[in-house]
Formats: sequence, structure tokens, C-alpha cells
Amino acid sequence: MRKIAVICAILEEPGVSQKDFNKVVSEFHGIVRGRMGIPFDQEGIAAVSITVMAEMDQINALTGKLGRLPHVFVKTAISQKEV
Repeated sequence: MRKIAVICAILEEPGVSQKDFNKVVSEFHGIVRGRMGIPFDQEGIAAVSITVMAEMDQINALTGKLGRLPHVFVKTAISQKEV
């Protein structure tokens, strides 16, 4: 069964990691329901939240790939309810 999750990511060096970050997210475009990014240009950081609806293995795969990128820190909140 599918669940709804929000993946929150902090890119501490967006200039270095943003291209790879976007590439990974685009690989999972079929499960992405919404995305919001907020740049903090003066601080050199970007905050991104991605809302997905998918099977747990897909959520874990996306979270894992993002978390392995350099300068990217990820946390995921997953609904208990299956949809």
C-alpha cells in the first residue's frame, strides 16, 4: 500500500549539489505530488520539501539517494495511514 510522505532536505552547498539533487528527484517524478524550495542566498543554503505518495520501498529509495549526495541532509515524515 502507498503512503504519503514529506521529504525535507537542506542543501548546504546548493551550487555544488543542486544539479544532482534535481536529477535524483526527476528520476522519481511519478511519485512526486508537490515540491517547494526556498533559497537562502546570503547564507548559501537551500531548504526543499517534497511531498510524495508511494510504496515504502520507493520512498526509502528516494530518501536514500538524496541522503547520499554530498552537502545534502534529509529527513522524512511518513503517514501511518495507507492510501
